[in-house]
Amino acid sequence: MISLDEVKNHIRVVGNDDDAAITAMIATATAHIENYTGVACGDDAPAPVKSAALLMVGDLYENREAQSERPLSENKTFTLLLNPYRMMEV
Repeated sequence: MISLDEVKNHIRVVGNDDDAAITAMIATATAHIENYTGVACGDDAPAPVKSAALLMVGDLYENREAQSERPLSENKTFTLLLNPYRMMEV
């Protein structure tokens, strides 16, 4: 859905030191989005879904520690981007 290079550009990372961690974060974001929407994310995912994935990886990268000096809150943009693609069961 999103590539390592796309993510590194988005989070402004130069070099390869964090590639393994970022790749794991991409997998985590993809799995979460697939779980949230109920739809598998492929390379042809719509731009809003890719943007949500970039936002999530950025948050995961920036807040890698369990503790933070500032309180963390949910990024409402993430859900706003994904809600139109969410499959709801009735």
